Amino acid sequence: MTVKTRAPIEISYTPPERTILVTGGAGFIGSAVCRLLASNGSIRVINLDSLVDSVAPEALAVPADQPNYRFVEGDILDRALLAAVMAQEQVDGVIHIAAEGRADRPGVDIPPFIDTNVGGTFQLLEASLAHWRTLMPDARARFRFHHVSTNAVFGDLAADARRIDETAPYRPGAPCAATRAAADHLVRAWHSSFGLPVVISHGGNCYGPYQKPGKLIPHAILAAIGGVSVPVYGSGSELRDWLHVEDYARALTAVLIHGQVGQHYMIGGREERSSLAVVAMICDLLDRLDPRADGRKRRSLISFLPDRRATDRRHAIDPGKIERELGWRPQIGLVDGLTEAIDWHRDQARVARREAAVG
Repeated sequence: MTVKTRAPIEISYTPPERTILVTGGAGFIGSAVCRLLASNGSIRVINLDSLVDSVAPEALAVPADQPNYRFVEGDILDRALLAAVMAQEQVDGVIHIAAEGRADRPGVDIPPFIDTNVGGTFQLLEASLAHWRTLMPDARARFRFHHVSTNAVFGDLAADARRIDETAPYRPGAPCAATRAAADHLVRAWHSSFGLPVVISHGGNCYGPYQKPGKLIPHAILAAIGGVSVPVYGSGSELRDWLHVEDYARALTAVLIHGQVGQHYMIGGREERSSLAVVAMICDLLDRLDPRADGRKRRSLISFLPDRRATDRRHAIDPGKIERELGWRPQIGLVDGLTEAIDWHRDQARVARREAAVG
């Protein structure tokens, strides 16, 4: 399948040659990070992923053809594999994205969250520490372990409260968020106890090309394109901070390269919207891009379903620190990002129809 993608992502700095291990690099966020890093010839990218919850292979079609990219299928619970990859590739940076986060699925079991998010992070920390201690002084000095966390570890935020910044206390309200918080604390402990040079980031809700249909934005886009019911759970009033995945990839890379050891950074798009507002925006944008033949507005397709489970009512991020200290700012606003996502899904639908007709 031929897939339309954005223009190559540019990196605004030229770091020294280095090798970065990306865990979970076949996922939605991880694949964007791999595409970004591999677009810079001075960075070698090692993508380690178990392929349990990966996006379409097309998301990694571009870096897969480049000599500075390698894919390794494996689990972060396999410390022997982690140690072998780090030694063979002489890794001098880690972006740890791999995590179990499918909490919205029916009948979800808690043990996989503990195994992957806590146990997997422990194994990666141990492998990284052992490897870091073997490095030559220059590689050891630039080594960073970037742990990619979530704003869910800070729990629910009152409607009138200020946005969460790096001083916020941990208050995870769900088992998945609790395991992510536990992983954060392990990372901090490996820094304070053993000196491993770590940085931590907390991101908001991402969207963009290659995202799986189960998430709010792609699901709403596909339903609205198909002219079927566009579901919103509960009242749709829960508030989230929305960030395009390519902006997020730029932020994660900036934290890895320029972040201060021992610090953590909040990453947000300053686009706080309710689920209902986002779905309504999608309907309105599609009406403008592709009006329905019967003239009806797509907002009429919105339907309300019972909440699937208790959920935090509001997540809101203050990205002031990363903006001030690292110079990162989002480049893709929500309207432009949603328009791009809609165009991408419409293009995918056209390609699928052509292939079905040929087949």
